[in-house]
Amino acid sequence: MARTWKCSGLRWSADGPVLEWEAGRRTALTWGKRVAFGVEEGGVRTCVGARGHACPLGAVVPGRSTGARCEECARLDRAHSVAADTLADDPRPYRVYLAWFGPGMVKVGITAVERGPARLLEQGAVCFSWLGIGPLMAARRAEELLRAALHVPDRIPYADKRAVRAVLPDTEAERAAELAELHARALALTGWPESLDRAPFRPVDHVRVFGLAGVPAAAGEVSELVAGGAASGELVAAAGPDLHLATGGGSRSLGGSGVVVLDARLLAGWGLVPGAGRGFDLPVRALKGTGEGAGVQDGLF
Repeated sequence: MARTWKCSGLRWSADGPVLEWEAGRRTALTWGKRVAFGVEEGGVRTCVGARGHACPLGAVVPGRSTGARCEECARLDRAHSVAADTLADDPRPYRVYLAWFGPGMVKVGITAVERGPARLLEQGAVCFSWLGIGPLMAARRAEELLRAALHVPDRIPYADKRAVRAVLPDTEAERAAELAELHARALALTGWPESLDRAPFRPVDHVRVFGLAGVPAAAGEVSELVAGGAASGELVAAAGPDLHLATGGGSRSLGGSGVVVLDARLLAGWGLVPGAGRGFDLPVRALKGTGEGAGVQDGLF
């Protein structure tokens, strides 16, 4: 009987994306690597718990949830969280950044200095630049200043990010142009927190890191995992939590390219087994902006 594995998430290392498993195993993902797994027959997706603790209820969670937590564990996970703005006394220094995901898609955010660019890789930022560095609350005030004065959001939906990855501008200069203009406007604002040191514009481009140069347009995205289903494909690109898999075939209703985006957050909570020799039969839906009425289908082939 095949051993069952549980994925604890996709992380970005200096060498690229890595899948981590509950047993401590790590699987490095490189371009051209075959990603193949099956979902345990008769299995259900269970809550992954919160802050290193198992869910006391062993609750079943929806297949389409990217958080993979029940309501109670989600609440506990966000308690004392910088991201949820419930932790105001963190003494660590923070950076404010501007991140670009495609034309017209720029967001402002903050990240602990000790994390380096990891937060930007996790979000799938195509290009970014630091804005400043200082205490947490000063970084928060700068973030709010940009939202209020320049209408820069602090979130970009993943559906929007996926829709433009195959049609990004060709050069780093083109991809950084929108960031450069907004960075200058941000530093010129009045009301900038005095305790936040401003940073010069130095764009960092992730197209090569993500493998997005020349990546084929995706035909669709996995909407959820299902018991007994399977995925198999060659990794052609990865950005944030998204794996772009060439499945070796296509679907007429989804464009026929054979490339499907799998959000690795959907893996958490499922029991997974080796899937060598199996095809791709997870539910797939059209990417945002790639067609109307495509809906969800049972299989690609």
